[in-house]
Parts: sequence; structure tokens; C-alpha cells
Amino acid sequence: MLTGGPVGAAIGVVIGHQFDAKSAPGRARRPMPGGADAALIGDRFFRTAFQVMGHVAKADGRVSEQEIQAARAVMSELRLTPAQVQVAIACFTEGKAAQFRLGDALDGLYRVCGGRSDLLLAFVEIQMRAALMGNDLQYAARGVLQNMAARLGVGALEFAHIEAVLRMRRGAHAGAGGAAAVDEGAQLAQAYKVLECTADSSNEELSLAYRRQLSRHHPDKLKANGLPESMIEHAKQRTQQIIEAWELVRERRGI
Repeated sequence: MLTGGPVGAAIGVVIGHQFDAKSAPGRARRPMPGGADAALIGDRFFRTAFQVMGHVAKADGRVSEQEIQAARAVMSELRLTPAQVQVAIACFTEGKAAQFRLGDALDGLYRVCGGRSDLLLAFVEIQMRAALMGNDLQYAARGVLQNMAARLGVGALEFAHIEAVLRMRRGAHAGAGGAAAVDEGAQLAQAYKVLECTADSSNEELSLAYRRQLSRHHPDKLKANGLPESMIEHAKQRTQQIIEAWELVRERRGI
């Protein structure tokens, strides 16, 4: 409460309970890389995620109704409880404020996560998902997200990979909803990007890449490393994207 104020205290209650409720009474919380524990990482991850989401939405000077709905959609996809939604809204509002210091928030997240690439990638993906739904990653939002990713150690190639994954998922949903069909060639190309391979990769290379991606983004692994319970739904959707990409490539190649 001293470091986060009322919002930090509320998040501590919400997310701390999620982790502590799964531990036996009196059991010490498991330390994580960099000296942080799972509850502390979950607290900071959750709070920073919605603060940055608000900051990105305000990057062009105003927050549109579509961007507000995008943030709400992310909350819904993550299946937040009513209490968590209220905390998320408060953090989103903090992020919109002129005095919000994005660099300090990202540096704090990086430190508490111990620089773990899996958690930081999940953070960037959540921000990009909201930005894609909010304004299709247009205008100032793209620049802010690119700078944010770089500050968290996510390179330009990884950034492009994340975007390809999320756009493929959106395209699949659009096709299922009866909208204009997604070009099959483009969808296959995106599937290769999801697996971080190319059409020239061998079947063996593709199979290894598929297993590597599953291991890297597995919800249980991310949760063990400190991803808050409220964000696990995102990890599950990411895993589903990898599976769908593999199934598409496997079907086309007859593997």
C-alpha cells in the first residue's frame, strides 16, 4: 500500500489472494529470479499492463470509444472478476494521465520480472492485442509499442512476429464470422511466422519449432514464473494460436 497507494493495495488483495490461496497456510512464497516472488510479479504485471494500455490509447492525444471498448474486451477475454475489472479501470485511468511515466513503469516491470523474456513477451502481446482492437496499431500507438518493446528487450523481429500471430488470429475469427475470407496463401505464410519458420523449412525443423513454441508459451510454465492468474487466459489463447498454425502447416504438407 505504501508503494502503490489504494490501487496498489487493491491489486495486492486481488492478485495476492489468487496466489496465496493456492499455498498451504504458513508456507513461504516461492522466490523468483531477481529476488521477487510470484505474488509480487503478478501484482506488478497486472497493474503495469493496464496502466500502459491506457497510456498507449492516449498516445495520439485522445482516447476513442473504440479504444475504451478494446480495453474492456481484453478484460473480458482475460475473464477478470468484477473486483479485478475495477482495479484495471483505475490503472487504465492512471496510464492516461499526463504525469504517468512510461519509462519508470516499464523499468520497474523489467526489474521485478528479473528480465524473464517469456513474461515480457506476454506483456507485449497483451498490449498489442489491445492496440490492434483499438485502432489497428495505427498512428502514434505503433511507435509507442515499438519503443516499449525495445525497452523490455523485445527486438524488431520478435515484435513483427507477435503482430503476425495476432493478425492471423483476427483473420481466422473474421473468416469464421462470415466476413471476407482470408487469403489462404497469406494465412499459410502467417502460420509459418507463428512457428518462426519459413516455407523452406524441413518437416523436422517445423516439428521442432512447434514443440519449442509450445514450451515457451505454455500457460503452466508462465504461471510458475509469475504470470498472474488473471492473465493465464491470454497464455491459453497464445498456445491455441500455435496449435492452429501447426495444424494448418501440417495439413498443407501432409505431415
